Amino acid sequence: MSELTRRYFMLKAARGGVVTALAGASSCIHRVQAAGRHPLHAPAILRHAPPPKPVIMLDPGHGGKDPGAIGVSGTYEKHIAIAAATELRRMLLASGQYQVVLSRSDDHFIPLAGRVELAHKHRAALFISMHADALHQPQVRGASVYTLSGNASDKQTAALAETENSADRFAGHAGIGGVPAEVEAILNSLIHEETRRGSAHMAASVIQAFQNRVQLLHHPSRHAAFRVLKSGDIPSVLVEMGFMSNHLDEQALRRAAHRTQVAQAMKQAIDHYFQSRTNATL
Repeated sequence: MSELTRRYFMLKAARGGVVTALAGASSCIHRVQAAGRHPLHAPAILRHAPPPKPVIMLDPGHGGKDPGAIGVSGTYEKHIAIAAATELRRMLLASGQYQVVLSRSDDHFIPLAGRVELAHKHRAALFISMHADALHQPQVRGASVYTLSGNASDKQTAALAETENSADRFAGHAGIGGVPAEVEAILNSLIHEETRRGSAHMAASVIQAFQNRVQLLHHPSRHAAFRVLKSGDIPSVLVEMGFMSNHLDEQALRRAAHRTQVAQAMKQAIDHYFQSRTNATL
């Protein structure tokens, strides 16, 4: 055994990894011997290797002890959200173009900040939160898309954001880690401009795909301070597939065929989003 190998062994053993050190020493000897027989070459360059598939984080709203909105006939929003997200995931994976991660694949609760953390952990290129909330106006129906803003686009959206942001009450605390409101406002203002543009582009793609396929809310593109959208570097949108407070929306969302139609439109929007971004960089 050479002096270099002996020192390697002693260093590894000193760290408590005796077995690992033995294996490492043996491997080191083998590499040294092999190097003496064969000259080293530069690693091959894969000039035509396909680019990595973008990761899409689908976030079914609510879950576990948080049922979300409860429809006029008793349907839970959390069940509608996971059913639609699962169908969309199936379609996206079948296309072979994306990697897809669900923030939850079963009925359990995840705090709002935890959903954003998951998107960062998986290096998501796009974050889509899927919901079917309720309003105080049962006559209002239709799908809509929301992006992050410090100020709400209208009173209805402000109330909706307040309801969504209150989901963390099920985690035993309110707000984001006790951050003061003024600090949170400053952090919100620092969101990257590119991320804002990406979010707006995705929202427009969803609305375009929903037209003539899924009934839309009047002025369907809206914005407010949704905590679940507060990622500084991942384009994020919240899609309301309809409102559980409206009996027609609730009935539609209970049907698998309608959820499939929603998922197909959302896949079309995702395809358009990534195709247009790719073309813009060419």
